[in-house]
Amino acid sequence: MADVHQNIKSKLKGAITALVTPMKPDGSVDYDALAKLIDWQIAEGIHGLVAVGTTGEAATLPMQEHIKVLRFFVEQVASRVPVIAGTGANSTHEAIELTAHAKEAGADCALLVVPYYNKPTQEGMYQHFKAVATVVDMPQMLYNVPGRTVVDMSEDTVNRLADLPNIIAIKDATGDIERGKRLIERVGDRILVFSGDDPTALTLMHHGAVGDISVSSNIAPKAMSQVFELALAGKFTEAEAIHQQIAHLHHDLFIETSPQPVKYALHKMGRIDTGIRLPMVWLSQEYHAAIDEALLKAGLLSA
Repeated sequence: MADVHQNIKSKLKGAITALVTPMKPDGSVDYDALAKLIDWQIAEGIHGLVAVGTTGEAATLPMQEHIKVLRFFVEQVASRVPVIAGTGANSTHEAIELTAHAKEAGADCALLVVPYYNKPTQEGMYQHFKAVATVVDMPQMLYNVPGRTVVDMSEDTVNRLADLPNIIAIKDATGDIERGKRLIERVGDRILVFSGDDPTALTLMHHGAVGDISVSSNIAPKAMSQVFELALAGKFTEAEAIHQQIAHLHHDLFIETSPQPVKYALHKMGRIDTGIRLPMVWLSQEYHAAIDEALLKAGLLSA
């Protein structure tokens, strides 16, 4: 599998969308809208897609539905771009099961978030990720997002995990540039380092990150793809010029808990219906005008 892993590593880069899961008003998955959203993202030049991650409301999809959406996703993408499957869980057994299904479905890589709620120690995190990597032989990406999980995976733990052959990357969503720099210095020769924080991602690219797993690219895939393609080519002045046109989105799309704002934005753009699953709710009325203005400013909505 070493050649397969290396092949995937060579393809994972640039702007990768953590895609929403479109839903109908009753909360059921809207597969027609998902197919159109995937095709639009790829046509706009996106470099990869995350299926059923945090932004895709993985926490509210039961196991069998999670697997069904993942299989549909892989089939619809049809190898046009890499598919990274969200398979993380706070139960190691469940994470192993989901990751095995992701491999069977044909996903290119699994994205495994730090176990949330049960607050594992650093040793617990290491053993969790090691167990998944040992049982399921497929490329895997660590995902550290302490703002969501409460616990924070240390640089030392990442350094230990970087030696495991199936672990090929990490999504660092801390937003801490200095920490990101240190992480790249320690593990960048062994695993890929992605930003998972839109506001700071381009800056982290200056220091060796290979791309951004993005929320903003849900609504601005063309601009985000251009930004990170230019950054990969070392053309940071040109990248920054495009980035400034949409930089406000990185903040505006978190005006309320994600994915509530980005789902509203996509609905406003006519791309998805109004479905979302409890305990997430539709974007509060008081924020509609702010998102409308953000879309207008980015040129994604006509006045």
